[in-house]
Amino acid sequence: MAETALRVELVAADRVVWSGDANIVVARTVEGDVGILANHAPMLAVLAQGTVEVTTTENESWVAVVDSGFLSVAGNRVSILSEHAQMSHEIDLEKAKSDLERARSAGEDDSEAADAVALAQAKIRAVEKAS
Repeated sequence: MAETALRVELVAADRVVWSGDANIVVARTVEGDVGILANHAPMLAVLAQGTVEVTTTENESWVAVVDSGFLSVAGNRVSILSEHAQMSHEIDLEKAKSDLERARSAGEDDSEAADAVALAQAKIRAVEKAS
Protein backbone atom coordinates (compact mmCIF):
# COMPACT_ATOMS: atom_id res chain seq x y z
CA MET A 1 0.00 0.00 0.00
CA ALA A 2 1.34 3.41 -0.92
CA GLU A 3 1.83 5.93 1.87
CA THR A 4 -0.83 8.19 0.42
CA ALA A 5 -3.44 5.44 0.11
CA LEU A 6 -6.44 4.80 2.30
CA ARG A 7 -7.24 1.32 3.58
CA VAL A 8 -11.01 0.99 3.09
CA GLU A 9 -13.45 -1.60 4.42
CA LEU A 10 -17.16 -1.62 3.58
CA VAL A 11 -18.87 -4.02 5.96
CA ALA A 12 -22.54 -5.03 6.10
CA ALA A 13 -24.08 -6.94 9.01
CA ASP A 14 -23.74 -10.22 7.12
CA ARG A 15 -20.50 -9.83 5.12
CA VAL A 16 -17.49 -7.80 4.11
CA VAL A 17 -18.75 -6.12 0.94
CA TRP A 18 -15.41 -4.67 -0.20
CA SER A 19 -11.95 -4.17 1.20
CA GLY A 20 -8.96 -2.57 -0.49
CA ASP A 21 -6.76 0.46 -1.03
CA ALA A 22 -8.18 3.73 -2.32
CA ASN A 23 -7.24 7.28 -3.20
CA ILE A 24 -10.60 8.83 -2.29
CA VAL A 25 -13.88 7.88 -0.64
CA VAL A 26 -17.06 9.94 -1.00
CA ALA A 27 -20.02 9.13 1.25
CA ARG A 28 -23.29 10.74 2.25
CA THR A 29 -23.70 11.45 5.94
CA VAL A 30 -26.66 12.93 7.79
CA GLU A 31 -24.76 16.24 7.71
CA GLY A 32 -24.01 16.10 3.97
CA ASP A 33 -21.52 14.53 1.60
CA VAL A 34 -17.97 13.99 2.81
CA GLY A 35 -14.86 13.35 0.73
CA ILE A 36 -11.97 11.56 2.37
CA LEU A 37 -8.38 11.67 1.13
CA ALA A 38 -5.19 10.33 2.72
CA ASN A 39 -4.20 11.94 6.01
CA HIS A 40 -7.78 13.05 6.71
CA ALA A 41 -8.45 14.11 10.28
CA PRO A 42 -9.98 11.40 12.46
CA MET A 43 -13.76 11.46 12.32
CA LEU A 44 -16.88 9.47 13.08
CA ALA A 45 -20.04 10.19 11.09
CA VAL A 46 -23.54 8.77 10.80
CA LEU A 47 -24.26 7.59 7.26
CA ALA A 48 -27.48 8.49 5.51
CA GLN A 49 -29.17 6.15 3.05
CA GLY A 50 -27.29 6.73 -0.14
CA THR A 51 -24.21 5.88 -2.11
CA VAL A 52 -20.56 5.43 -1.28
CA GLU A 53 -18.10 6.06 -4.10
CA VAL A 54 -14.51 4.86 -4.06
CA THR A 55 -11.63 5.42 -6.45
CA THR A 56 -9.04 2.72 -5.89
CA THR A 57 -5.28 3.12 -6.08
CA GLU A 58 -5.52 1.47 -9.53
CA ASN A 59 -7.87 4.34 -10.58
CA GLU A 60 -10.86 2.02 -10.77
CA SER A 61 -14.14 3.38 -9.46
CA TRP A 62 -16.94 1.55 -7.75
CA VAL A 63 -20.22 2.54 -6.17
CA ALA A 64 -22.19 0.89 -3.39
CA VAL A 65 -25.48 1.67 -1.72
CA VAL A 66 -25.72 1.75 2.08
CA ASP A 67 -28.78 1.78 4.28
CA SER A 68 -27.49 4.08 7.02
CA GLY A 69 -24.71 3.13 9.43
CA PHE A 70 -21.41 4.67 10.49
CA LEU A 71 -18.24 5.91 8.82
CA SER A 72 -14.99 6.03 10.77
CA VAL A 73 -11.70 7.58 9.67
CA ALA A 74 -8.50 7.08 11.67
CA GLY A 75 -4.90 6.85 10.52
CA ASN A 76 -5.62 6.42 6.79
CA ARG A 77 -8.14 3.66 7.57
CA VAL A 78 -11.75 4.16 6.52
CA SER A 79 -14.37 1.82 7.97
CA ILE A 80 -17.88 1.97 6.56
CA LEU A 81 -20.32 -0.05 8.65
CA SER A 82 -23.90 -0.48 7.49
CA GLU A 83 -26.71 -2.88 8.32
CA HIS A 84 -27.21 -3.40 4.58
CA ALA A 85 -24.71 -2.61 1.82
CA GLN A 86 -24.70 -3.65 -1.80
CA MET A 87 -22.30 -3.07 -4.68
CA SER A 88 -23.86 -1.43 -7.74
CA HIS A 89 -23.12 -4.45 -9.94
CA GLU A 90 -25.19 -6.62 -7.56
CA ILE A 91 -28.30 -4.44 -7.95
CA ASP A 92 -31.10 -5.43 -10.32
CA LEU A 93 -32.09 -2.06 -11.82
CA GLU A 94 -35.55 -3.20 -12.94
CA LYS A 95 -36.31 -4.61 -9.48
CA ALA A 96 -35.13 -1.36 -7.87
CA LYS A 97 -37.46 0.61 -10.15
CA SER A 98 -40.42 -1.63 -9.34
CA ASP A 99 -39.56 -1.41 -5.61
CA LEU A 100 -39.60 2.38 -5.96
CA GLU A 101 -43.06 2.38 -7.56
CA ARG A 102 -44.39 -0.05 -4.95
CA ALA A 103 -43.00 2.06 -2.10
CA ARG A 104 -44.43 5.27 -3.57
CA SER A 105 -47.87 3.71 -3.87
CA ALA A 106 -47.72 2.63 -0.21
CA GLY A 107 -48.07 6.25 0.90
CA GLU A 108 -45.69 9.05 1.72
CA ASP A 109 -46.95 9.48 5.29
CA ASP A 110 -45.80 5.99 6.25
CA SER A 111 -42.21 6.16 7.56
CA GLU A 112 -41.46 2.61 6.37
CA ALA A 113 -42.65 3.55 2.88
CA ALA A 114 -40.52 6.70 2.96
CA ASP A 115 -37.46 4.63 3.94
CA ALA A 116 -38.23 2.14 1.15
CA VAL A 117 -38.50 5.01 -1.36
CA ALA A 118 -35.14 6.44 -0.23
CA LEU A 119 -33.45 3.04 -0.42
CA ALA A 120 -34.84 2.28 -3.90
CA GLN A 121 -33.76 5.73 -5.12
CA ALA A 122 -30.28 5.15 -3.69
CA LYS A 123 -30.03 1.80 -5.49
CA ILE A 124 -31.04 3.40 -8.78
CA ARG A 125 -28.49 6.22 -8.27
CA ALA A 126 -25.76 3.68 -7.48
CA VAL A 127 -26.38 1.78 -10.71
CA GLU A 128 -26.56 5.00 -12.75
CA LYS A 129 -23.33 6.39 -11.22
CA ALA A 130 -21.50 3.14 -11.91
CA SER A 131 -22.50 3.00 -15.58
